[in-house]
Amino acid sequence: MTSMPASAPILSLAIWVPIIAGLVVFATGNDRNAALARALALIGALAGLAVTVPLLIDFNGASAQFQFVERIDWIERFHIQYYLGVDGISMLFVPLTAFITVLVVIAGWEVIETRVAQYMGAFLILSGLMIGVFCALDGALFYVFFEATLIPMFIIIGVWGGQNRVYAAFKFFLYTLLGSLLTLVAIIYLYLESGGSFDITAWHSLPLSLGAQKLLFLAFLAAFAVKVPMWPVHTWLPDAHVQAPTGGSVVLAAIMLKLGAYGFLRFSLPIAPDGSRELAGLMIALSLIAVVYIGLVALVQQDMKKLVAYSSIAHMGFVTLGFFMFRDGTLIGMAVEGGIAQMVSHGFISGAMFLCIGVLYDRMHSREISDYGGVVNTMPRFAAFAVLFAMANSGLPATSGFVGEFLVILGAIKFNFWVAFAAATTLIFGAAYSLWMVKRVIFGAVANDRVAALTDLNAREFLVLGMLAVAVLYMGIHPKPFTDVMHGSVEQLARHVAKSKI
Repeated sequence: MTSMPASAPILSLAIWVPIIAGLVVFATGNDRNAALARALALIGALAGLAVTVPLLIDFNGASAQFQFVERIDWIERFHIQYYLGVDGISMLFVPLTAFITVLVVIAGWEVIETRVAQYMGAFLILSGLMIGVFCALDGALFYVFFEATLIPMFIIIGVWGGQNRVYAAFKFFLYTLLGSLLTLVAIIYLYLESGGSFDITAWHSLPLSLGAQKLLFLAFLAAFAVKVPMWPVHTWLPDAHVQAPTGGSVVLAAIMLKLGAYGFLRFSLPIAPDGSRELAGLMIALSLIAVVYIGLVALVQQDMKKLVAYSSIAHMGFVTLGFFMFRDGTLIGMAVEGGIAQMVSHGFISGAMFLCIGVLYDRMHSREISDYGGVVNTMPRFAAFAVLFAMANSGLPATSGFVGEFLVILGAIKFNFWVAFAAATTLIFGAAYSLWMVKRVIFGAVANDRVAALTDLNAREFLVLGMLAVAVLYMGIHPKPFTDVMHGSVEQLARHVAKSKI
């Protein structure tokens, strides 16, 4: 894989501007300076978003090369480099992460009243670390960023979470850390096999035996499956979502789950293509279980956050399904593009749905569906957004939720009709649990005096949900800019995987 050097350190700015801003926010100290902490956090988040704009303007979607590349020796003794670059597979997630961070800072503006500086600073630092995962082209650097993201999220859940926040934080941390240890072993193995190089792009051309590829695939699977999360290692996610503050749930669903799915595209498929083909049946089976079984589990949830958490698992099952369908030994590029589009769309939709639940929770301090009913009568503007995002979560055409699912189903038909049929059930289950929740929470007569006393969206909440609504509709109506960005890199990946290494 060739690369194009950067004329300016755009990716370094995207990583380090929010991290440095987070440290500055930390320095404001206690809550007597809360107003200053909020202002600095917003400035830092907006600056972090601003530095990603050149990616959107200058990225060449027709090229499969890595672009905006930065390469500096870091730990020379072990040939570890500060090596950054983005291609069509990773580029969209950089501005997406920065965008979501801005929304989270605005969303927590009035809601977070204690340890404000620490809350805002943790999200800014987490933003930079997640962007680092998407940009890292050195295996050691990737692992550092990948593991470092656990620390701020662990603190966010453990400090600002709900009643069982410590249990949820430790469960989240242990699941994701233990899964990553096998990946570290795989990275060290590849370092030795390549003659002492942590260059991920060099690993793509290593002549590995089928046995070695299978073991590497399973080692990567241990980390990435937990992060997605795939069934059956998904049980940490509902607990983490339910206990996390609203901002934590938004970032967890919108960005952190994507780190695992991205790992399959950057490591599993290109490094172990033959192993990926051999074990594709396992991945398809696990993905379909997530789509069908977890969709049914979502149907019976009484807690709104838990329902959306299980919905996220089902939708991410769609993503992993798209990544592992082969036809005559060739990766189906359309399905991979659909999976990536679904990742971006899910970032908008899941973030929006958790923010909607947060709006209600801030007013009623309850996430139980049974405590609501007739919200449209007292919060009509909120109801309009909630219905739009529920429709998008159901995969309604002209919303972003439709784009990825449609492409994955089209690719699945090329692979196997019955796999496509099973995958398409997500459209039915997604509509069932999303719209049933909306029916019980939003519509009908006012359920009780607490609902009757609700106030509609304020300007801050309207701004946050409005920006996500624009994103959901724009991607749904005009998906071409999104798919054009990834097309060249996905085609290159499909060609690479088609070439057997054995």
